[in-house]
Amino acid sequence: MANSNGNNSNSGSMTQKGKEALERFKMESASELGVNLKQGYNGDLTSREAGSIGGRMVQKMINSYKMQ
Repeated sequence: MANSNGNNSNSGSMTQKGKEALERFKMESASELGVNLKQGYNGDLTSREAGSIGGRMVQKMINSYKMQ
């Protein structure tokens, strides 16, 4: 269904199921890197640790796409 802008999107909102899947993916990526990530606030992470988690997630998404 089109929104008021005529686009067929949900304005960037994410379903609860999508949020949970992304959180599991983030925790899995952090675990693979040996970064101690906990539920909730993680302001004690260094920029390097946080960036490595995001980078690992992107790397895994790209590899998954290439395997299709």
